[in-house]
Amino acid sequence: MSGLWIAVVAVVLVLAWVIWAFNRLVRYRNYVREAWGGIDVQLRRRHDLVPNLIEVAEAYRVHERTLLTETAETRSRSMAATGLADRAAAEGALGKAIANVFAVAENYPDLKANQVYLQLQNDLREIEDHLQMARRYYNGTVRNLNNIVEMMPTSLVARAFGFEKAEFFELDDAAARQAPQVA
Repeated sequence: MSGLWIAVVAVVLVLAWVIWAFNRLVRYRNYVREAWGGIDVQLRRRHDLVPNLIEVAEAYRVHERTLLTETAETRSRSMAATGLADRAAAEGALGKAIANVFAVAENYPDLKANQVYLQLQNDLREIEDHLQMARRYYNGTVRNLNNIVEMMPTSLVARAFGFEKAEFFELDDAAARQAPQVA
């Protein structure tokens, strides 16, 4: 009789641990989803500002049209990107294009002094800061999820219930560190 009780207690303990591990996996997966939502909000804000920035800069110099057109096209590609890797590459290219617009603006003192342009530039800088924080938070939650998905013994529960590792959101940092070229 006591052997039966030991077996029942063991089964209950294992079942309780499986439930705990499952709930932990769900919690971390939801953290990753929430963190991606934060990145997505910042990316939308960034996409909304780019046309205004281009419009203000375009009013000052028509011969810079190629740069501004490329920036607008990069924004469109960024908005249409699907999948995390494609999105990261497109956002990295957009960040570089925006930096080039700011570099070109350095050649035009009237544009640099324009209040609308300065406000757009400050708004974009703020968005970039928020995007960087959101990216760090997202990547931290991805790291936590990936750890519990891969570590024993929770990896057994993860595999049994179909939990998978999440992708990190990495921009092309080499391109971001490179100074824009001004001709």
